Amino acid sequence: MQSKDKKLVVIGGGAAGFFCAVNAARLGLCVTILEKTGKLLSKVKVSGGGRCNVTHACYDIGEMMKKYPRGGQFVRKAFHQFFTTDTIQWFADRGVALKTEDDGRMFPVSNSSQTIIDTLVKEADRYGVEVRMHAEVTGVERIDQGFRVHLTGDRVLEADAVCIACGGFPKSVSFEWIRKLGHTIEEPVPSLFTFNMPGNGITRLMGVSVPEARVRVAGSKLQEEGPLLITHWGMSGPAVLRLSAWGARELAAREYTFKVMVNWTGDLSEQVVRERMQQVRYEWAGGKVGGKNPFGLPARLWEYALEICGVSSDLRWADLPAKETNKLVNFLCLGEFAVSGKTTFKEEFVTAGGVRLSEVEASTMQSRKVGGLFFAGEILDVDGVTGGFNFQHAWTSGWIAANAAVEMLT
Repeated sequence: MQSKDKKLVVIGGGAAGFFCAVNAARLGLCVTILEKTGKLLSKVKVSGGGRCNVTHACYDIGEMMKKYPRGGQFVRKAFHQFFTTDTIQWFADRGVALKTEDDGRMFPVSNSSQTIIDTLVKEADRYGVEVRMHAEVTGVERIDQGFRVHLTGDRVLEADAVCIACGGFPKSVSFEWIRKLGHTIEEPVPSLFTFNMPGNGITRLMGVSVPEARVRVAGSKLQEEGPLLITHWGMSGPAVLRLSAWGARELAAREYTFKVMVNWTGDLSEQVVRERMQQVRYEWAGGKVGGKNPFGLPARLWEYALEICGVSSDLRWADLPAKETNKLVNFLCLGEFAVSGKTTFKEEFVTAGGVRLSEVEASTMQSRKVGGLFFAGEILDVDGVTGGFNFQHAWTSGWIAANAAVEMLT
């Protein structure tokens, strides 16, 4: 191990920043984390409903890269150095076992994000990482022997190398200090947001979850399948969140005003749904339409469909007229809902945009414009869909930046 005479300053006390810091310190650098708020690892804390979705059980780089609406090729190169298996092993080596859920998301066996936080903080303590809270960076200046980092209150810190890992910024102006270093910023727009449907009757069904629905943005190629959750403000769930990620720039351009078409039956075609409706008219002829539905939909959603289509729940299946059958088929396969606005949750959700990837070397996370300057995590123009992919990018980029900084300085 090298003597700690070379200093790395990591800007940002989130997942990527901490992972960079602890790995660099373990390999012999003197490391300081600068965190502008009074909280460390805040996204880790709230991720996965407080359980921390550490990564995703995907072990094929080609498949994994498809989960990143922006930065797929960049992470493909990076994942060859530190991938899912490495994340699992890193935490296992520190006594944290991960478990895989049915949808592929991986969580600590403890089901608590605090386990991940405690592990990272313990590692920082073990290797002497200095953590400064309420330390907001206002500028980074390249000097002959490294860097001068300027903070609020006229404080100045000198370093041999700097890693910027402060997460994404919702407003372009917040990147100005990075632009002054010569970097180009891809304009930030929200990603992973839910759809607001003010005044729409569907919101009466808040809390209803459909395990497999297909959601398509009208007038575009944007389409996703998966669980859909109806909320008091509109629609959420993995299908909607993934759709918002892939459509982040297009939906921003539409000012979050558009229509979505929902197939509540998942991947069943209109023809298949129609045939099934005709079939149950005979099979369940004497039964009431409101009694049960042939598609396994939640009871409240089926009742709502009947109401919207003007069908009495007391009607016998045998008496269901063709006109009302058509309405039901249309609602089930092509339900149209107007979206007006979005809801994002500041700490858990992500921003598309950030430092242009062509200006960063994926194998080292080092700036191609400023030697000794590294980037990790969401500050880069990389974002994944929901499911642990953003954390995997954080671990990967943090690890690579740490190792590259060590190699450069020692």
